[in-house]
This record gives sequence, C-alpha cells and structure tokens, in this order.
Amino acid sequence: MTTRLGGLERLVQVGDGRLDQPVLDEAGALLERAGQRLRLSGEHTVITLAGGTGSGKSSLFNAICGLELSPTGLRRPMTSQAHACVWGLDGAGPLLDWLDVDKRHRYARASALDLNRADASLQGLVLIDLPDHDSVQAMHRAEVDRFVKIADLLVWVVDPQKYADAALHRNYIVPFARHTGVTLIVLNQVDRLAPHEIDDCVADLRRLLEAEGLADPRIVTTSAVAEDGVYGFRDILVDTVAARRARTERLSADVDRVAERFAGYRLDTEPPTTVDDGRRGDLVQALTDAAGAPAVAEAMESAYELRACDFVGWPVAALIARLRSDPLRRMRLTELREELRGAFTGPIGAQQGDVDNALQAVTEGVTPELPAHWARSVRAAARSHATEIPEALGESLKDALPTFNQVPRWWWLVKTWQFFLVLVAVLSVAWIGLLVAYGLLDAGGPGSSRLVADAGLIPYVTVLIVCTLGMGWLTSAACRNLVALSSAKHGDDMEHHMRAGIERVTREKVIVPIEEELQVYARFRRDVDVAAGRA
Repeated sequence: MTTRLGGLERLVQVGDGRLDQPVLDEAGALLERAGQRLRLSGEHTVITLAGGTGSGKSSLFNAICGLELSPTGLRRPMTSQAHACVWGLDGAGPLLDWLDVDKRHRYARASALDLNRADASLQGLVLIDLPDHDSVQAMHRAEVDRFVKIADLLVWVVDPQKYADAALHRNYIVPFARHTGVTLIVLNQVDRLAPHEIDDCVADLRRLLEAEGLADPRIVTTSAVAEDGVYGFRDILVDTVAARRARTERLSADVDRVAERFAGYRLDTEPPTTVDDGRRGDLVQALTDAAGAPAVAEAMESAYELRACDFVGWPVAALIARLRSDPLRRMRLTELREELRGAFTGPIGAQQGDVDNALQAVTEGVTPELPAHWARSVRAAARSHATEIPEALGESLKDALPTFNQVPRWWWLVKTWQFFLVLVAVLSVAWIGLLVAYGLLDAGGPGSSRLVADAGLIPYVTVLIVCTLGMGWLTSAACRNLVALSSAKHGDDMEHHMRAGIERVTREKVIVPIEEELQVYARFRRDVDVAAGRA
C-alpha cells in the first residue's frame, strides 16, 4: 500500500499544472486521508451501518452491541449523530477523535466494568451507527457522506420495501461500485417475509446491484427481532475484525478509483522520450533560415572579398575606381562586420513569427502520440523560451562573425609586391619623361650624341612599363581567384559556426524542454501502473 500511495503522490506532483484540478484535488484528499488513517490504530476496524429511514440499522446496531445504545422508535429521524461502540479501547481514542465521533456517543464493550460480558471475538471492532442518508436534515446527509469516505467497511442496511431506493443507489452504490470488496449489503427485517420471498428478494437485489457495477456483491439477511437473526452478520464482523485487512482493502479500493481517473490521461502505446534526429534537423534548419544565417554568410563572404581587394588588388585599378563614384565604397562594406555585430540582437536576429512556426512544426511531429493534456504540456514546454529564442539566435550569429583585424600574411606580401611594381612603373614613366624633356631642351647641343644613345632606351623602358603593368594585373587577377576560393571556404566555415550556435540554442531552448516533458509523461505512465497496483 505504501508503494501505491507513493506512486499516487508522484502523480499529484507531476499533474500539477498539467491535469484537471478536480482529479488532483481528489487524489490529494485521498493521500491526506490515507496518511492519517495509516498513522492511527491498525488494530481497530471501522465499520459503519448506513441506511435509509426505517431500515432498522439502529436496531441492528443495538443487537450487535447487546445494549440499547442508539435510539429507536417510530419518530423519524431517530439517529441525528453518529454513535460508536468500541470493542477494545487501547488506541481507539485518537481514531475516534479523527472520526469526529462526539464523546457523548462513544460506548465501550471491553471496559474494566464490562469485561465479563465482552465478546473477545469482536475485539478491535469500531461499529458506528450513522444518521439516515435520506434524512430531511442536510447535516445528517453530510455526516453520512463523510463517514462513507473514511470507513474501513461500508455496511448498507436496506429493508424489503425500499431496497431499490433510487437515492441510495444513485448517490452511494453506483459511485462506490469499485468498492465491492469493502461493501456489505444487509437486507434487514426479513422476519416480515416468507422464506421463499426472502430468496426472491435477495435475487432481485443481487441483480440490481450487479447491473449497477458491483461484481459479486456480498448480501446477508438479518432480523433484529429474531433470536438468531443477526448471527450471519455477526460472523462476517468477526471474520473482518480478525483478518485486520479492512483498512488496507478500503484504501486500496480508494486508490483504485483515483488511479482509474489518472489512467484516462495516458495512452497504452509507448510514448517517445526524445525528439528524433529528423525533426531535430528540420527545426535547426527552420531556425537557421529564420535567423538568415545563409544570407549573413553570403554577405560576409562578399565583404571578405572586398576587404581582400584593398591588399591584393592592383593599385592602379583601385586608383581609377576611386576617381569614379563607387557605390560599394560609399556603403562601407569593409566595415560590414561591425555593423552586423550590432544588428543581430533581439527580433532582428530572427522574426518571432518564424520562430513560432518552427516550434509548431516540431511539436506537431511529437504530440500525435500523446493524450490531449500531455500534448498541451509538450507544446507549452516547447514555447517556454519562445520569447528568448530570437535574441539567442542573434547572439549566436554575432559570436560566429569573424574579425578582419587579422589580415593574412600573404596579403601583405602581395600588397608589397604590387606597390613595388607600381613603383617600377612610375620610375619607368619618369625615366621616359626625363629623356623626352632632355631631348627637347638640349637638342643639337654638345650632348646630342649622348641623347641619341639614351633615346634608344625608350622602347626598352616602354616594354618594362607594359610588363610591369601586365604583371601587376595578372598578379591581381590570380590573387582574386585565390581570394574567391578562400572566401567560399571562409563563408562555409562561418555558416558552419553559425549553425553550430543555432543548434546549441535549439537544444537548450527547445529540444531539452520537450524531451524533459516527454520523460515526465513516461514516468507518469509508470506511476499510474504503480498506483493501480499493476507494477
């Protein structure tokens, strides 16, 4: 029983905020009641006599006790408060206090003064006579309702005239149909029937009870006025008290009833406990697209190439480009990284609507295998960090952006080489200019022969200039191709880093909460079996 109650307690804890509150309240009330009952005397068995007006339960109570303890008569209702008779007082006081039986209506059949007449076979019995369940007094009905929930054995006393009373069957028999093992039906006042009528009445009563869900109901006939009219009922009381199992059996029946309600929140099919790789990959891809990681990688690849042009590009071409109005330069794409780093925060990193669509897609792949309540809890778990995801995606993109402060060494070497070629070309042009100028200023002079000799170098210097310019252009073209190849790899690496960051965000913000909720449901299913006594 302790194991089953422990399982039920875990069900209540897990169900908080996930399952319907009335079910949790009922289970919580049962746990509290069971804990209190188990702490009280296990040597006493609480048996209640309940019935309708005129059923003769008080007369039956007095017959078992051997004393006129509970009032009887023609006036209705006669019993207005619960009366208790106890066989064996040791340990019974706290139990009667818990039952809230008025001390004026407690009677002992095993006190020191009454020891000679005490029936040792009933030692440990706490027999309680309840008010009428169909009393016109609301407080009487409330008293019956209270004891029906806490008695170890429920004894319903009916008479031949009203054993099919709708109030009894609708309010008590049907709701407690699963408590057959701790329910006894007493057909009283059979002295008013002929022998063959007793069998017919018992058969009809049994048919009615079985139709209402009681499996193999226990029925005993009694008569409080006949000399041996309560012997059969008394024997059942003796056996019940001797077995000392009624308390546990009653709690077991109560747990069965509540566990059955929890069983409605689980499916028989084995649930998933993880998000499969396919759905996980689809979610990562959806969030990657939502964050615009491919576009960022492409933009940074272009920025990388443009940045490389400042080093490996042909300076002459760059000078010509500067003389023209270049929109790319005005956009300052060489500073794109810092601008992007400031941009990827908050909803700019990923739109909330795209994130919500991605979350809905992943939960739709998991929840069809779950009951409605748990499907809602999984969806809630998936969205538990929904408002944080856009900013987290932005941060992951920002962290993946590279720095341009670290320039590859070969870029500097190429830049040095290009400026050297430019220097050679400039000096060559200057040389030709000097030769021409010298020839124009000193033509026909004393150094004319030297001029003619130097002028013969002009074709060679011109070839040097052309070769230098061509070499610079070829160097620039070759390096641009190398930069294009490295920038593609650079973009792939950056996209890989961004995707790794997005995968981390996906795992922490979405996958882990979903899988934790799925595992909670799996434990819930096991605890339902534990509470129901199937595990």
